[in-house]
Order: sequence, then C-alpha cells, then structure tokens
Amino acid sequence: MKIESYKIVLFDGVCNLCNSSVQFIIKRDSKDQFRFAALQEEAGLALINKYSIDTLNVDSIILIEDGKVFVKSTAVLRIAKALKGTVSLLYFFMIVPNFIRNCVYEFIAKNRYKWYGKKDACMIPTPALKAKFL
Repeated sequence: MKIESYKIVLFDGVCNLCNSSVQFIIKRDSKDQFRFAALQEEAGLALINKYSIDTLNVDSIILIEDGKVFVKSTAVLRIAKALKGTVSLLYFFMIVPNFIRNCVYEFIAKNRYKWYGKKDACMIPTPALKAKFL
C-alpha cells in the first residue's frame, strides 16, 4: 500500500503526551489507517517541507489525510473520528467554533512538557510497531 493511502500523524517525538497519544491511536486503529512520523525525524521533516507546514505555529500533532493538512484541534478530532470505540464520539466537538477548540488545544500544547514531561530523544518503536512508522 502506498504511503499516500494512509492517514499520517506527525507528532512531537520528545513529548510524553504526544508519544502516549500515538500509542493510544495505535491500539484503536482497527482498520490500520494510520502511519506515524516524529516531527524531528527525517520522514517527518520531509513531510513538513513537502506540505509547507509552519512548525512555529503547530508543533505537537498534525494530520495529513488525502493530501490535506489538518492541525490543532481539527487534527485531533479527525483522528478520534477514525478510531474504534467511544473515542470516535469526540468528533461531535467539531460543532464548536474552531477558535474556541484551538484555544483549549493551544493551552494543553503549551503546557504539555510541564505537565507530562519530555524525553531527551524520540521514541524508538518496538519491532512489532516498526511498520506503523515512516
């Protein structure tokens, strides 16, 4: 399967919250729709350049789906919609205006290192999960 046929999640590879979110997505990705790349890694940097993503504005979770880039709360809610279980119901929050959703998202993103901690390096996927990462 070509990489373009997957939903690609770019994430902050040193952020504990982001790494936990990736693990959460993998566990609920029953249709094997997602692939992952850390923003700091070669594959992530290549996608940032390809899609001209401004990492000064967004530096935690980014979704690339069908050639389109989704950021901040929209990325999170679109990811949730694609997952199995009740987490998909979070997509309901798309009715909340974008600027309100993004205020909440930015507050969490700004404090993620303070609340959840930070690693010195990007996580290394286990051999079983390696195929999920670009």
